[in-house]
Amino acid sequence: MTTLLVTYPRTDGATFDLDAYLDRHLPLVRDSWTRYGLTRASAFIPEEPAPAYAAVAVLEFNDGAALDAALASPEAATVFGDVATFTDIAPVPLRCTAR
Repeated sequence: MTTLLVTYPRTDGATFDLDAYLDRHLPLVRDSWTRYGLTRASAFIPEEPAPAYAAVAVLEFNDGAALDAALASPEAATVFGDVATFTDIAPVPLRCTAR
């Protein structure tokens, strides 16, 4: 399994529409990338009073080839383009392999 963590680090003045992220963006990711081997997409929302991150997405794929296929897919442009509709934070991806 290969996991893509997508973090949204907070910065002064940054905006993040949590409802749009949860209600529209995550379902878009699922709908777009399940056919390429996405097996799970979940979000973690930090609860501290002043969290360093607005959210962390955990996207689990069958393997590295499945993640590569999703990122290279025609649907990827729609997924990436949707980010601007809920935040002005530049997402920071971290690719991880389970061992």
